[in-house]
Amino acid sequence: MNSNSHTHLKHKARRKLPISIAPKSQKKISPTQTVVLSFLIIILIGGILLSLPISQSGKTSVSFIDAFFTSVSAVCVTGLTTCTTATTWSVFGKIVILFLIQIGGLSLITIFASFMVYMGKKISLKNRLAIQTALNRHSIGGVVAFVILVIKGTLLFELLGAVFLSISFMKQGIVWYKSLFYGLFHSVSAFCNAGFDILGDNSLADYSNNFGVNIVVMLLITLGGIGFTVWAEIIKNIKARFSLPVKRRFSFSLHAKLVLLFSAFLVIFGTLFFLIAEYNNPETLGNFSFPHKLLGAFFQSVTLRTAGFATISQGGLTGISKLVSVIFMLIGGSPGGTAGGLKTVTLAIILCSVISIIHGHSKIVVFDRTIATSTLQKSLAVTFLMVSMLFIGIILLAITEPYNISDLFFEVSSALGTVGLSTGITPFLSAQGKLVLMLCMFAGRIGPLTLIISLSHDNYNSESIGFPKEDVIIG
Repeated sequence: MNSNSHTHLKHKARRKLPISIAPKSQKKISPTQTVVLSFLIIILIGGILLSLPISQSGKTSVSFIDAFFTSVSAVCVTGLTTCTTATTWSVFGKIVILFLIQIGGLSLITIFASFMVYMGKKISLKNRLAIQTALNRHSIGGVVAFVILVIKGTLLFELLGAVFLSISFMKQGIVWYKSLFYGLFHSVSAFCNAGFDILGDNSLADYSNNFGVNIVVMLLITLGGIGFTVWAEIIKNIKARFSLPVKRRFSFSLHAKLVLLFSAFLVIFGTLFFLIAEYNNPETLGNFSFPHKLLGAFFQSVTLRTAGFATISQGGLTGISKLVSVIFMLIGGSPGGTAGGLKTVTLAIILCSVISIIHGHSKIVVFDRTIATSTLQKSLAVTFLMVSMLFIGIILLAITEPYNISDLFFEVSSALGTVGLSTGITPFLSAQGKLVLMLCMFAGRIGPLTLIISLSHDNYNSESIGFPKEDVIIG
């Protein structure tokens, strides 16, 4: 064999090598890791800014951990606080918190992409993949147009909310310039499901009977929580219904149907439950008139969907109401929005699977559509990870804190669901306890599955290899 033939065979052998080992320096950050890092960067910047004297009112001394706790809570749109937002932070500090909430609600990547589009710059494939991950999209197709819709819709809803809330605050006798700032702050906080308020120590309790404030805040919470994908479908259906010569019937995807129906069920069930369970409780609804009780129960049902505002005392809830509140907080809002938690669709998929098994069906069929097994697997994985983190958080807090287990259960659920409601123990937690809640808030905002994937560097794909099947006994 001559040297040329030998060289040809060597090159051919190289081309057949199944594995290419790249140097460590060439490893690239995945879209999932990009999303996680972007949140960490904003939290770090926010914590540093809130640690500065200019951010603090001077009436109270803010520790380093409290400044970072507030930053984590704002970026993760949770609303848990270790110090009163209204009196602890200066105007500058409140503006910092407002920006952290807005960035946390939409994600830094979405805002950066919209800025690039505004400047006429092209969005790279890597950035498109990161946007897809941040907004929980199925594909990168049309992702830029979707970002524009999200930004325009967010600004529109927040602006309208700010106007109506400002008017309501003015009617309460608050000076006009304060009313404008209050309206803007609480509109952004409500839409992003953050739950931060700058009214005092009692959240919205002083406005529990104010129909205007309650309705506007609940609408903003719902609009932010149902998910941007559902927005797009609603807008598309409205255009098709009223702008075309031939009117079309409303037609929604399976995702939108599950979101809208399951969300409506939770709100209605929650309202009826809290109205009955707290009807005679003097610490919550007991001393209200019936319309006031109905409004309070309605608001409680909505705010538990990761919003964090409160018009009644959470510490005064009955035991069964606290338990149901924990379940609602863990469920949270819907995918692809500003809400946290397990998400409505995740639980809906699991419930549909259970119903299919009970009926003896081998496939999950909902609204004449078959749900892929991989979707169920992902739902189960998210649920398992969320429940695991819940119990780990409770155990850690039980070790470091002297409070009863029901309050710790409520606190960790609120952090993981990025809700922000508390029975009142948050400011009194130890540094270790605050750190536990900070980790829970971050995991809840990013999503447990996304967080685990971002920490994994194993790209091995077991689906490329066929293994023999074997059944196991269940139940």
